[in-house]
Amino acid sequence: MHGVTITELIEKMKLRNTTPDIDTDKIVLTHPDVNRPALQLTGFFDHFDRERVQIIGYVEEAYINTMDREQKRRMYDKLTSSQIPCLVFSRSQEPDEDLLEYCNYYGVPCLVSDKTTSALMAEIIRWLNVKLAPCISIHGVLIDVFGEGVLIMGESGIGKSEAALELIKRGHRLVTDDVVEIRKVSDDTLVGSAPDITKHFIELRGIGIIDVKTLFGVESVKDTQNIDMVIKLEDWSKDKEYDRLGLEDNYTEFLGNQVVCHTIPIRPGRNLAIIVESAAVNYRQKKMGYNAAQELYKRVQANLGKASED
Repeated sequence: MHGVTITELIEKMKLRNTTPDIDTDKIVLTHPDVNRPALQLTGFFDHFDRERVQIIGYVEEAYINTMDREQKRRMYDKLTSSQIPCLVFSRSQEPDEDLLEYCNYYGVPCLVSDKTTSALMAEIIRWLNVKLAPCISIHGVLIDVFGEGVLIMGESGIGKSEAALELIKRGHRLVTDDVVEIRKVSDDTLVGSAPDITKHFIELRGIGIIDVKTLFGVESVKDTQNIDMVIKLEDWSKDKEYDRLGLEDNYTEFLGNQVVCHTIPIRPGRNLAIIVESAAVNYRQKKMGYNAAQELYKRVQANLGKASED
């Protein structure tokens, strides 16, 4: 089952584990949201989101402190026996000995963070949304070019890795070569990353595997990148018409999200790195409200209008 272990959560969020005897590798989170069990502390467990990370903030702790010990123990028993994945205390608040007793008994990790409640919740939700997002793997190269995530696709041997290497030499950053893991983190955002086994490596036919991070430095690589546009490389065909104006954008789809896509024909002598850079800058200009193709169209229409008046 696709999920995130409590051990990963502890390491990522730098949490302190107050129940070290519990095996956190075996507890898996499958839901990206969190819950503050305020109503559950009062004894109301209907519609309880028990599969979520449970956050105990300042308000919850203040309410717990108003209870006598017997009330606390009854509430702790019911809460920790509800098959929750873990309890996380914010603001460096410390769980009491009775809670730790029930957590150890029912196998519920009890963790402590020094972050404020709101910041902790936002960070956990953001991270879990990425880790638990729908994911596919495709063949391609992902590069950060002027801050835009450019996914280069095409058949094996067409020159994707060579183009990526030239872009790296020009100061851009490699995210992944050969295999791109794409995660849908929202209806508008796709995030690409490398499998752990191939991270920072590029395969060059005739040379072999090179380590980009070692050769070009840490500034030449990046762990993740939003996918903003796709460039498909294909062998040039004289029988096919290619877009020469770019008045209308073409799109391709991943996991239900539409991404701007350009098809670039390959011929000997074409400098792919400059073409990719130009496509990235042009895409950025369009996002900022300027479209060169539409500007040219307006000029042509204006000249035609003047000619007809004359």
